[in-house]
Amino acid sequence: MKHFRKLTFLTSFIFANSLQAQSLAPLTVEKIMRDPKMWIGTSPTDITWADDSKTVYFNWNPDKNLSDSLYAYALAGKKITKVAPADRRQMPGKKGIYNRAHSLRLYEKNGDIFIVNYKDFGIRQLTNTTERETNPAFSLDESTVIFERGNNLFGIALTSGLISQLTDFKTGTQKKEDNVGGQEKFLKADQLAMFDVLKERKGKKDAGKKITEADKPVRPKEIYLGDKNVSNQQLSPDGRYVTYRLTQVDKSAKSTLVPNYVTESGFTEDIPARTKVGAPEPESEFWVYDVRKDTARKVATEAIPGIYDKPDYLKDYPKQDSAWKKKERKVIFHGPFWSDNGQNAVVVIRSHDSKDRWIMSLDPAILSLKLLDRQRDEAWIGGPGVGGYPQSAGEIGWLDDQTIYFQSEATGYSHLYTFNIASGQKTALTSGRFEVQNVVLSKDKKHFYLITNEAHPGEQHVYRMSVAGGARIRLTHTPGAHEMTLSPDEKNIAIRFSKSNAPWELYLLDNTAAKNAQPVQVTHSVSPEFLSYPWREAKVVTIKASDGQNIYARVYEPKQSNGKAVIFVHGAGYLQNAHKWWSQYFREYMFHNLLTDKGYTVLDMDYRASSGYGRDWRTGIYRFMGGKDLTDHTDGAQWLVKTYGVDPKKIGIYGGSYGGFITLMALFTTPDVFTAGAALRPVTDWAAYNQSYTANILNEPQADSLAYRKSSPIYHAVGLKNNLLICHGMVDVNVHYQDVVRLSQRLIELGKNNWELASYPMEDHGFVEASSWTDEYKRILKLFDEKL
Repeated sequence: MKHFRKLTFLTSFIFANSLQAQSLAPLTVEKIMRDPKMWIGTSPTDITWADDSKTVYFNWNPDKNLSDSLYAYALAGKKITKVAPADRRQMPGKKGIYNRAHSLRLYEKNGDIFIVNYKDFGIRQLTNTTERETNPAFSLDESTVIFERGNNLFGIALTSGLISQLTDFKTGTQKKEDNVGGQEKFLKADQLAMFDVLKERKGKKDAGKKITEADKPVRPKEIYLGDKNVSNQQLSPDGRYVTYRLTQVDKSAKSTLVPNYVTESGFTEDIPARTKVGAPEPESEFWVYDVRKDTARKVATEAIPGIYDKPDYLKDYPKQDSAWKKKERKVIFHGPFWSDNGQNAVVVIRSHDSKDRWIMSLDPAILSLKLLDRQRDEAWIGGPGVGGYPQSAGEIGWLDDQTIYFQSEATGYSHLYTFNIASGQKTALTSGRFEVQNVVLSKDKKHFYLITNEAHPGEQHVYRMSVAGGARIRLTHTPGAHEMTLSPDEKNIAIRFSKSNAPWELYLLDNTAAKNAQPVQVTHSVSPEFLSYPWREAKVVTIKASDGQNIYARVYEPKQSNGKAVIFVHGAGYLQNAHKWWSQYFREYMFHNLLTDKGYTVLDMDYRASSGYGRDWRTGIYRFMGGKDLTDHTDGAQWLVKTYGVDPKKIGIYGGSYGGFITLMALFTTPDVFTAGAALRPVTDWAAYNQSYTANILNEPQADSLAYRKSSPIYHAVGLKNNLLICHGMVDVNVHYQDVVRLSQRLIELGKNNWELASYPMEDHGFVEASSWTDEYKRILKLFDEKL
């Protein structure tokens, strides 16, 4: 890292200095698939600052313990120390809510509420109960702390310590004493008319009840929830309104069960798992309780612009298209988000079909909504700072009492915008063919700290920019990726940095220094054994796709080619891996080094649907998974033949999860391109996957069956003619083992005999045991060595 200064220090992490490091070469599957913390080292994670900005805390494991421990780096002494358990228990909680002057910070820890005073950094505990108190916030005048306990909101006065209950949500329905039939009413009236003693006693009881009721203190209104759940309870800054969300769960939605065969009890035990895409979804309503008027009312949605819009895909289904009836689409409210003066509120509204996001101002007095910004996407709304699911509000906040900031993919790339609710002026603060990955507003609200990939799609750097937009000051320069955590006094930035052949380490950057200040390295985490091997920096290239688009990819070049090539397909779909930082697929990265040592050329592509390249790339798989994302890989195979002279009959493909799905589609639908493939924990039928991910891309199966038929490998299994290895964990609660069982039966019925299935009885979607990783990758290597 030629641009970084290294800080030398002694820690307990340094491996026995007197012993020469074990040499890792030559690489073997057994070596690289060992427990990484036992031989690679553990990178620092979960970076936080002390409230006084003098110490950085992070989780780390230099001692190779079973789990990570908390460590502290003191800026004054430039020394790393392990935090003792007793000291850790006394530490303030992370994150929290600041008051406007940033002189106080509220936080929740272990279910209790605390407040830090930045004058002396003293900590005051506000609650100490067996119940859990969460989500603390300041009232408008900052004299009261609002928090949530159970289903209700409470307030605690900072001067007196008095706790007041602010809401009274109750499950079930209210019992009405007078709700009796006609016969009972008649008998009661007759009895009172007939017997004077009964009449006198009732009069005394009613009079006493009036006196008792008059003596009772004022309590919040009882609001009965029925069979609905309450969430997102908020008190308006002036204390007049309570906003909340009511959610109705459809009990007919059937969940799946995952059998667990290897158990302590010796019996097969069922693991409750998710529903499948297309199952009935929970429906929510947004309510406002007016404390002064003692009324609770639902916010209507019929006037939201475009609430009745019909999706374009129905054009492929003439009967459904013609039968479409005007109906409100289901939505979910986020917020409200209040301005500092408590006078203005905005809400983010997401449609359940993920095709709309509205940002609207809310007037709780009259329950009116006014449109500020609408983003419509016939595929689905998503992108950094926007959120890919209806349950996400995305990045949003206030710059002043009239101006909000938010992110949007309106131009095709996720950028930062402001909107003045008084003038109606929308302003783009960033623009270009890059994405804003992360946004932090300075405490004086004069600057944004941004992480973007504008320097290169495979790099992420930190910038500082005025809230008015304009030129950005680049604070990091070394190729790779940077994650930032700003100190409370904003004088320093803790940075996690990595490059493609070096895991994440902790650095410090002086935020008060000159423009070209360089981060100083704090941790040294990797072992001498790991460093004994010359890990490759894969070459980042662009490959021209058949439709003219540029595909970013990483290529591992052997010193002497054996004429064979392997293409790796990353998982998740919406994920980036052809970049210049340490991959979350570090085991696969090491395996690619092993393959390259053996003479293979390895290609790792950011195919259509990958993150980091804007909206069109993200949604390139809409209604056809296994379409452009697969042709990108067949284009990559042709590029390997033309560029590296790879034998077209000796190209393999492999990947996990979404990568396993693409591997299946590759062997089933383009069997002449790939001679062998390893599909790890693959989706075989998208109708069996989950709602939040799948419905965005393919809509729901009962509404868009064409998309599911095109996209699900199980319908194309007849095309298999080359060599297929399938590996799957049997307690996978994400992509269920049932997926591969159904595909196996299909392959058996089709008479296919060039496939095999390796099952891992104790593994979930992400493998844990080194023995499982080793077995899996020995099988993959054997497949490629023998079949290519």
